[in-house]
Amino acid sequence: MPDLADLFPGFGSEWINTTSGRIFARTGGDGPPLLLLHGFSETHVMWHRVAPTLAERFKLIIADLPGYGWSDMPESDAAHTPYTKRAMAAQLIEAMEQLGHVHFGLAGHDRGGRVSYRLALDHPGRLSRLAVLDILPTYEYWMRMDRAYALKIYHWSFLAQPAPLPETLIGASPDFYLKTTLASWTKKKDLSCFDPRALEHYLAPFRDPMRLHAMCEDYRAGAEADVAHDKVDVDAGNTIPVPMLALWGDAGIAQSAATPLDTWQSWAKDVRGGPIDSGHFLTEEAPAQTANALLEFFTES
Repeated sequence: MPDLADLFPGFGSEWINTTSGRIFARTGGDGPPLLLLHGFSETHVMWHRVAPTLAERFKLIIADLPGYGWSDMPESDAAHTPYTKRAMAAQLIEAMEQLGHVHFGLAGHDRGGRVSYRLALDHPGRLSRLAVLDILPTYEYWMRMDRAYALKIYHWSFLAQPAPLPETLIGASPDFYLKTTLASWTKKKDLSCFDPRALEHYLAPFRDPMRLHAMCEDYRAGAEADVAHDKVDVDAGNTIPVPMLALWGDAGIAQSAATPLDTWQSWAKDVRGGPIDSGHFLTEEAPAQTANALLEFFTES
């Protein structure tokens, strides 16, 4: 990776050893631990505008997901096992234990939100509270994949195609692919909400063929094992037992499939939330509103 701007002044940097490879995280702030997870097309840097506010009340651990950013890329297999949200969640629990945190709050955006709700279903005793940003459960997305939604999230099926098809096509023009994708998911349909320095952080992995492969493996797992894991919980009637907050962009991806709060209320026992004046990238399009919503939720007694 090239040298990139530090958008978390005063925060520490950690490469945390786990049995599946190292997790990179920025750490800072004081208070109870709060793990923040990013989504596809971005890295931990997506939290840079809300981190200062949250760090006033929490010890933040702002991690790169396995395969993303500066975290190690686990070697995959035919079932894409290391890139299932179940495996990622287990690896992040191990990383948090290495930092001394066995019980923590958790907020995730996009793919990080999928890791987050899977962690809440598989390991509810680890969490105090859970927040997800602009997602519905993976099972719900696939079940609602009509013509309009397939056009909205075509990348779900594109990135899940067998290697090396998506890797080769994106790799031919990674900057064009990423910039076009990012702009299309914002409310203004442009890149104006992104700090140019953050955008360089997002572009760097797309220029790396190995990182591209890891990201595609994430989506291949999302089209197969992740759906199966969700279905087991649906069929068993399992729900998320910890208090949950669902936030979504009023022009984001989640709201175009269903009413997010109605959907999450069938997946969690205690869930609240609402829309943010934003597209998909809440923390960068509406950082103050998003930070305040998270702060209010995670500081409730």
